[in-house]
Formats: sequence, structure tokens, C-alpha cells
Amino acid sequence: MVMFSVTRKQSVPIDGQKPGTSGLRKKVKVFMQPHYLQNFVQSTFNALTTEKVRGATLVVSGDGRYYSKDAIQIIIKMAAANGVRHIWVGQNGLLSTPAVSAVIRERVGVDGSKASGAFILTASHNPGGPHEDFGIKYNMENGGPAPEGITDKIYKNTKTINEYLIAEDLLDVDITATGVTSFGGPEGQFNVEVFNSASDYVKLMKSIFDFESIQKLLSSPNFSFCYDALHGVGGAYAKPIFVEELGAKESFLLNCTPKEDFGGGHPDPNLTYAKELVARMGLGKSDSQGEPPEFGAAADGDADRNMVLGKRFFVTPSDSVAIIAANAVESIPYFYSGLKGVARSMPTSAALDVVAKHLNLKFFEVPTGWKFFGNLMDAGLCSICGEESFGTGSDHIREKDGIWAVLAWLSIIAYKNKENLSAGRLVTVEDIVRNHWATYGRHYYTRYDYENVDAGAAKELMAYLVKLQSSLPEVNKIVKGIRSDVSNIASADEFEYKDPVDGSISKHQGIRYLFEDGSRLVFRLSGTGSEGATIRLYIEQYEKDSSKIGRESQEALAPLVDVALKLSKMQEFTGRSAPTVIT
Repeated sequence: MVMFSVTRKQSVPIDGQKPGTSGLRKKVKVFMQPHYLQNFVQSTFNALTTEKVRGATLVVSGDGRYYSKDAIQIIIKMAAANGVRHIWVGQNGLLSTPAVSAVIRERVGVDGSKASGAFILTASHNPGGPHEDFGIKYNMENGGPAPEGITDKIYKNTKTINEYLIAEDLLDVDITATGVTSFGGPEGQFNVEVFNSASDYVKLMKSIFDFESIQKLLSSPNFSFCYDALHGVGGAYAKPIFVEELGAKESFLLNCTPKEDFGGGHPDPNLTYAKELVARMGLGKSDSQGEPPEFGAAADGDADRNMVLGKRFFVTPSDSVAIIAANAVESIPYFYSGLKGVARSMPTSAALDVVAKHLNLKFFEVPTGWKFFGNLMDAGLCSICGEESFGTGSDHIREKDGIWAVLAWLSIIAYKNKENLSAGRLVTVEDIVRNHWATYGRHYYTRYDYENVDAGAAKELMAYLVKLQSSLPEVNKIVKGIRSDVSNIASADEFEYKDPVDGSISKHQGIRYLFEDGSRLVFRLSGTGSEGATIRLYIEQYEKDSSKIGRESQEALAPLVDVALKLSKMQEFTGRSAPTVIT
């Protein structure tokens, strides 16, 4: 057995290592600075209790983006030096974020060990490559992101760190082949187990969904679909699930080879960046690719986000989670016994609220960040949840789950068509959405993203919006001066959340303007970028009148968009005449 020793490396604090809503994200060149990654990893070990580190089993994997392979070897050596007993690595360093959560919760190692946490190497939907983004976050024993109490400790530690522990003489582990590599160290044996990236996750999905009914749908001559992994880690699961388990044709898969730079694209599953899928589904500028498939879906880099499309039809993420919740009990075996409750992030449209009220379900509105859903799930209060930022999930794990969302939609489509798959007209994605609107009303909704805005200018804009809230009569005068056809603002605030489980309070979670007719404007600074600031503007118009639910979103939202941009003085503060992305 190869032996290793522990080295204490001197270091100094490095500015800017505060984790955002889902870990630390910076440019690759920042992470490659001497001691940068090491400082953050050691600060994380120091933030955890001794029993969660010494003798523990940890997962280390991610979306395969550039610098991941180097980072995995560094973390393995630091884990060994800090007394960790076992490290699990997905083959080739690949594990989707939802799969990591599933592995922590479900997997038993070859030696009988269970994982108590994970370092996930991802910058999610941000681009990858030598000049692009890298990220790291820590997930806890429940499979969910570290809570603020831990991330605050990590950040505090990064500001005082003076050394880190590393086993410099530990040989690099071959992560391309499955198997166990063992080393000897000062505290005994240290094992690194490389395992199949997909098997545990596939097993979990088969326990949740009726694969036989989905198989029948996919084999029907009336149905076709397309899944676009955008060259992210979702590709590692697409063939095992959709082709090998469900019998789909391999031609249904698009960009399903994981690449370090995501093929030079932006792995964000939206109408702007998933261009190839959007064109194939008949939503592009030209429809030259023949008849579009009936169903389409895309994933982001780490496969926790999803976009759902029908033929020439886009399903908003806010509608998607509401429709899944409304249909889950009858179409998905995991939910046959009923839903414990539902939850959404504050900026997400209120479509889920209406479903919860109609079905008499517990409902929660939480800040952006999956850890808030995790608390509710651990307490048995929530079964299905979602965010407008293309994240949907359930209590099967403690992360959002893109492939789960796709299988949920396929289950609903299969259920709606169980009587007429072989003959008659297919109940389409568009049919399902329009029938939902007819029942619950329609929440017209859009999001404007202003990326890489000067951080100082972004803070000034937010401060201005807070100041405006001090006099609603004055604000309503401004609003009526912009558009007389817009309802009055009934209330305005900065969203603050008191967790019903642990009592923790999260402040400054977004600025809200709530109108008398149920419309909303929300302004929020995002914590998912790697540099500068991202301002997100959310615009929502609720329509109960069935004669008006067929309007185009652009037409229905135009008055509120006008009000939002002029009320906030967006161009004056940011210098931007248009958003970077509209979704």
C-alpha cells in the first residue's frame, strides 16, 4: 500500500471568497491562483464539526467543466490530510448536482460506508473553458446545499486562514476507471472509490416514475421528443435513461457528450442559449428543420435546471412546477399517496399558489436558494417545489433536478394520453398548459437579466427602489404618469423570510412592488454570476378572464414592462438600453 504524509502549507487570506446562493463562483484563472482553491476547501473543513470530517466519507465530483480534473485531485489530497477516510468520485469526475444529492442520500460504498457530504465542482449554468467560470460548493448529509450558518463560517474562515493541510506525496488517482484505490496515512487507510456516474441515479428515477407507461409513450408513432444536454453532465444520464431504459431513439438526443467547455456554448437552458433545441422545436426564426417533435427539453451544465417545450410552444418554469403539482398525484407513482405541501421561490410566479389553494395544500414562499426548500422537505412539509430560474424538484433529493422534471412531464403526457396513444389526436404539451390556464388562470410572466453590470451601479439602483417604497402615494403618481392603464400598487417591501423549521431569518431577498390586481414587479441582485453584478427584473400579470388568457405574453406584459423600466430608472443607473437575456 502506498503511504502518504501530511504537510502544513502556509497561506494567507484571499479576498472575495464569500459563497453566493450556491457556492463560490469565479473565473478559472482566479481559482488557479496559488492557494485559492486550497484556502476555500480548508476553510470548509474547518467550518464543519470534527465528526463530519475525520473518518468521514465525502463525494467529490461535478459537471466536468474545465479545471475540474485538477480540482478533484487537489481536494482528494486535502481530504486525506484532514483525516477523511473515504472519497467517492463519479467516473471521469462526472456527477450531476441532483445525482450527488441522490448519492449522499442513497448510496452505500463497497466497504459499507455512507457519505456525509460532498464537494460539488460546478458553476451551474455559467459558461466553461480556460477563460470562463468554475465553481465549488459543499452539500451536507441531507444531500442539500450547506445552510447559511455553514457558508457564513466558511467565509469567516477564509478571512483568517493561515495554513492548509495537504498530502502532497499522494499520487493522482485514475478517475477514468471504476474501482477502489487505497493509501496508507498517519491515521490509517484512506480509500478513493471511483464509481459509475449514472447507476445510482437511474435506480432512483425508476423507483419514482412508471417507466413502463413512459416507454409506451416514447414507442408511439404519434410521439417524438428531443433532449438537449447542451454538452453538460446531463449527457451522462441521457443515454442510460432515455435510450437504454425507456427505448427512445438515440437520434432524440442532442449535444449529449459532456465537454469541458460545453462545446463553446452557454449551458443555460433558456430560449436565448438553447438555440439548436429552440429551432428544432419550431420556435426559431425559421422553421426549416421539418415537423418539430411533440416534446423537447434542455438541461444546464450540472443538469439541475430544465427547460420544457412543446411543439412551437414554450412552457415557463413557473407554469411547469404548477402543472407538475396539479397532476402529480394521478400520474407519478411516488406521489400516489398525496402531496405534503408545495413551495416556490419568491420571484417565481404565483401560478403554484393558485394550485395550492385549489387543492388545499400547504404552501410556502421562500428566498432564492434550494437550501430553503431542503429545510421544508426535511421537516416533511413539502413534496414539490420550483424556481422561475428553470429549477424544479421534489423531496426525492435536496436539489433541483432537471431530468426528474423531464420525466415528470413525460409521465403527465403519458397519463393524459393513456386512452388514445395508438389512435386519435395526441393531447399535447400545449393542450395540457392551456387546459391548466382555463382551470387556474394564467400568470403572464417574464424575466429580464442585466448581466455583468457595474456592482456599484447595481447597488445604487436597489437602494433607490427601496427609498421609493417609503411613499406609495408618490410611487403610484409616478406609475400613473408612465401608464394610466396599470393598476395601483397595493404594497411594496423588501422580502424577508423567517424559516418555519429552524426560525432563521433571511433579509434583503428582493424588492417587491405588489399591485392591486395581483400583478408584481420584483427586483433582485443575483448571486450566481462570477463577476460584476446581475440585476434580475421579474414582471408578472395575473389574468383570470378566460377570454384574455390567449394573448401573447409580450402584449399582455407591455404596460408593466414599461412601468418597471421607467420606475427603476434602469437605463440611467446601468447604462443598458436592453437586458442581456429575456426569459
